[in-house]
Amino acid sequence: MTLQDSGVNNQSVVRRVLQSSSWIGLGALASQGMRLAGNLVLTRLLFPEAFGLMALVTMFIVGAKMFSDLGIRPWIQKDHRGDDPVFLDTAWTLQVARGVILWGLSCVMAWPVANFFDEPLLATILPIAGLELIAAGLMPTRIATAHRHLQVGRVTQFELLGQAGGLLFTLLLAWQLQSVWALVWGSLASSLMLLILMQLGLPGHKNRLLWNSKAATELITFGKWIFFSTICGFIVAQGDKIILGKFLSAEALGIYTIGFFLASFPVMLTQKVSSKVLIPLYREHPPAASPQNFAKIRKLRFAVTAGLFALLILLSLLGPHLVELLYDVRYATSGVILVLVACAQMPLAVGLTYTHAALAHGNSRQFFMVTLVKAALMLSLMLSGTYFFGMVGAIGGQAAAHFLSLPAIIWLARTYRAWDGLHDMVFLGLMVAFGSAAIWIHRSDILALIQTGVGG
Repeated sequence: MTLQDSGVNNQSVVRRVLQSSSWIGLGALASQGMRLAGNLVLTRLLFPEAFGLMALVTMFIVGAKMFSDLGIRPWIQKDHRGDDPVFLDTAWTLQVARGVILWGLSCVMAWPVANFFDEPLLATILPIAGLELIAAGLMPTRIATAHRHLQVGRVTQFELLGQAGGLLFTLLLAWQLQSVWALVWGSLASSLMLLILMQLGLPGHKNRLLWNSKAATELITFGKWIFFSTICGFIVAQGDKIILGKFLSAEALGIYTIGFFLASFPVMLTQKVSSKVLIPLYREHPPAASPQNFAKIRKLRFAVTAGLFALLILLSLLGPHLVELLYDVRYATSGVILVLVACAQMPLAVGLTYTHAALAHGNSRQFFMVTLVKAALMLSLMLSGTYFFGMVGAIGGQAAAHFLSLPAIIWLARTYRAWDGLHDMVFLGLMVAFGSAAIWIHRSDILALIQTGVGG
């Protein structure tokens, strides 16, 4: 029985959106909760250097995925032939080939990357960690199909089971090895567990290797702009790790990573929900079609952004106290980093729900143009900020880049009549009020960080 045969067409779009949002939101919340709980235990078993090294490994793996993304999942979600077995199998074949090629790239690039960051251990770690790329390539297209039809319950359950199994394995290894290898093998184990669960337990079309020239051409035509977009997206998402990884020690990078992890939790939660719910919603209820559609999306957008802002404000005001409560004294500096990164995420939160409008209409070129603007601003402002003010400058550069890219995001939203001026004015006002208050309250800690060799 296929996913679409299970009565999806008899449900309202609104009901499916609410159900999917609930599953994705609860899943992301549980996922981040597990990450936080695991992080708290691991920081007591391992040293900050291990987290710094793993941040560089993760940056490379994520970068490899993003630099080669063909947009297969968004294509399946948005295209009317997203349930065609020929298209699905061709997409899966491309995905498998990509995973194998990327693993080979991780082996070839291991030594140059280790040399660039002056961390010899990376030369040994990257070929092992790169096996995750093969596992990602073998993931079934049934995952994207489930999101296409807003039936994500089982997918979310499997994701949580895979993460939980990987986390338990990581904790056992950290207790025994007390080295970065616990994080490497644990991450790989989580990916393999998830692959097994998805392949064996997810209903729908079973993929096989197949090549259809027409399907491949359409995928590549749509995906070429996604490919360019994800290259830029890598700079936006991982640029701080590239820059700070070059200029900071592994210990200092590990401390930054802890603060960034805590501050990015609300945005990661929101991005996971919005990316998997808004594309189908924009596709089936485009805001330009009627005032009723616009009103439905406005209501969802206000709810999503309000929840995100509430969490960011809380973290920006209570950052050092939260870190003091959760971590030992080695990670105390992560508290002020948490404050700064939470404030830097506020302008990002304002435009977060707009960018999927272009993908819902199959216009990956416009999505690329906006992402290119973000990447150019992010790279230039973070580099200059780091040069003059160190870590604090890098975070300030992120905030400035997020704010200055808003006009490009608004341009994209206006193209599809999705822009909501009232929404933006309300949350920009909250950003100015609470962001300024947080920086003022913690000004002494911020100045102390600038005065150290790390902060400036």
